[in-house]
Amino acid sequence: MRVLVAEDDRTTRFMVASLLAQWGYDVVTAENGSEAWQILQDDEAPPLAVIDWLMPGMEGPEICRRLRQSPEGRYRYVLLLTVQGDRASVVAGLDAGADDYVTKPFDAQELKMRVQAGRRILELQDRLRHQADHDGLTGLFNRGAVLTRLEKELSRSQRLKTPLAVAMADLDDFKKVNDRYGHLVGDIVLCDVARRMTETLRDYDEVGRYGGEEFLIVLPGVAGPEVGEILERVRSAVASAPVLAGGWRLNVTVSLGGACFDGEEKLKGLVGRADEALYRAKAQGKNAVVLSC
Repeated sequence: MRVLVAEDDRTTRFMVASLLAQWGYDVVTAENGSEAWQILQDDEAPPLAVIDWLMPGMEGPEICRRLRQSPEGRYRYVLLLTVQGDRASVVAGLDAGADDYVTKPFDAQELKMRVQAGRRILELQDRLRHQADHDGLTGLFNRGAVLTRLEKELSRSQRLKTPLAVAMADLDDFKKVNDRYGHLVGDIVLCDVARRMTETLRDYDEVGRYGGEEFLIVLPGVAGPEVGEILERVRSAVASAPVLAGGWRLNVTVSLGGACFDGEEKLKGLVGRADEALYRAKAQGKNAVVLSC
């Protein structure tokens, strides 16, 4: 785990950073409050920060206040270093948004235990966030999470004037699989198809389970024929080999409908066009790709 150490005193900064590195943490340092704040603005900023109370540029409690007032994102756990160990000061620091504190001169073992406590909390939050955002069966984003990703990509596409496409995918005749072989076999099929989709799509594409045997695919940076090429690769990957489930070898196919963002429409309209294209793919005999671009 990455940890930010913000401390204007060189000796203390070196001591804290050295101890954290010795304990297995990846350490980033800042010499003043302004530098610390700039580091924490980054989406990839360390999730845990050890910040001195009194620093030039910006004091520790003010950094905490700004963090807690920032738009919701990944939580940053803040441990304040302070010489002000009286109850009123501790309460003020916690009220500003600090999660914990260590008084200076600090005890190395106490610092280690408090940092470990922060790490446990952050890891628990990550697990809970993953459970909230991901489908429990396939491990893909769930419906709400993939729609949130699509909403963000729509905003980015509008702001930067870049292309964007979305696709709906639906397993063909999946009800027959459940009816004939049972839902446990059906679950294996869903997981295998999800894996094939993920392995076929680009690293920066997003795919989520939209519901039942339906999947929503977000394709940033592409339009027109390139969308069809990507979706054709997905279709081919699903149909390329039987799914092995419960001793059965099941031939599975998928139909896909894609839609290209026109630069103005809302999420509902874009997904609706992809769904209409999917309907046409089904009507053409299934195991097909149809575009609305």
